[in-house]
Amino acid sequence: MASSPVRVVSTRTVKPPPRPRERIPLTSWDVAMLSANYIQKGLLFAPPHSSSSALLSTTAHVVEHLAAALAATLRAYYPVAGRFVTEKRPGGGGCSVSIDCDGQGVEIVHAVAGGVSVADVVPPDADVPCGLVHSFFPLRDAVNYDGHHLPLFVVQVTELDDGVFVGFAYNHALSDGTAFWDMVNAWAEIARARLTTAAAPQPTSRPPPLLKRWSPEEDDDATVVLPYADVSELIERLDTPPLRERMVHFSPESLAALKERARQELLDAGDTAGAAAITKFQALTSLLWRCITRARCSSPDQETVCRVAINNRGRLRPPLPREYFGNSVYAIGTEASPVRASELVQERGHGWAAAAVGRAVAAHTDAGIRARVAAWGARPTVYTARCFDASGVMVGSSPRFDMYGCDFGWGKAVAARSGKANKSDGKASLYPARDGGGGVDAEVVLAPEHMAALELDGEFWAAVTPDHVLRACSSTKA
Repeated sequence: MASSPVRVVSTRTVKPPPRPRERIPLTSWDVAMLSANYIQKGLLFAPPHSSSSALLSTTAHVVEHLAAALAATLRAYYPVAGRFVTEKRPGGGGCSVSIDCDGQGVEIVHAVAGGVSVADVVPPDADVPCGLVHSFFPLRDAVNYDGHHLPLFVVQVTELDDGVFVGFAYNHALSDGTAFWDMVNAWAEIARARLTTAAAPQPTSRPPPLLKRWSPEEDDDATVVLPYADVSELIERLDTPPLRERMVHFSPESLAALKERARQELLDAGDTAGAAAITKFQALTSLLWRCITRARCSSPDQETVCRVAINNRGRLRPPLPREYFGNSVYAIGTEASPVRASELVQERGHGWAAAAVGRAVAAHTDAGIRARVAAWGARPTVYTARCFDASGVMVGSSPRFDMYGCDFGWGKAVAARSGKANKSDGKASLYPARDGGGGVDAEVVLAPEHMAALELDGEFWAAVTPDHVLRACSSTKA
């Protein structure tokens, strides 16, 4: 479509119940996100108006329903309704960034996309229609630093001809994907309860978020002091080059076959330890690494790295609980043992690549995490588009995120999609499959010429299960 069909109908501010004002410091993990874009994830639903509840008879009623539930959710997740504030240290001693929890509020946008159907959003066996899908997200070009003056969370509810898209823009310096999806699921639980409970529903059955920020020494203040007059000195805003996006599905059977192939290759090579440690995640990640590298037609001696986003919570000693509300994630990679493109796609096999990813994951221990925190403190940096390696592959998000558990009262989503944020050539994001059972949907982002080459890659498409979303849409309409 040449121009966006999306028309904004209204915007409202949602605030938490009043509470004492406080400030929560950002840690090194949080501050490192300040130059990146907001998290932009969204869920495509069948029409709420088909629900038996009179409270969902129009999209305006849906927005009202979501706003009321969100206000109740913010009682526990009140930092989401705050703003960032930078405090300069006396005597030119640098600065620090905190969340000012003063109930400033989040926003819900009601929009309409006339003439747009669910089938337009999830066309079978085709690219994601980026121009359309990206228009379903607010704050499309915002970076996390903008949370100094913009809401940390904005929701856009876009009415389609036969469905509704709920797009989330969430400040990544506030927390990582684990905490984000926990918060959205808590919101969904409260929303469902409001449709079925005559009395005022309980806030949520989930454990409350742990808002105290982590520091390397348990008794220390988590406040990070940056050696800059203002953190804005670290912020970059870079244009995104033209990219293509494809959503591909890997069934549980396909993932099991990938794992077994990698395991057998390692056994044949005499690597029994590597074979015993192989996982489906490693098998899928290494497939993406191999096939994307081949699609780029990299020179044989070009070194390439596979990086994956990994949750630090369970790897710390003592571990952080799952409900830790903040960033606790790193991108780890295979750079400890340099890999040449020809070695990855010609001289070695899938099993060897999977084992390389496995070694990187196994090496990410409590000691390694603390060493990275110390190194960052000595030389603070932030993630920007320049951090993406043009010859590497980055795998983010997680099929462990409960995206399809976000039922706001009229059934689970048809599909999950993302906005334009934080994308580059060679970025792949893993989502849980809608039908559960251990399948994975992968969002693959490549330069147009590289995607054209990937479309001809036999190894890649042999593992892909076709028409996944098409079947989901058909069953939903039925």
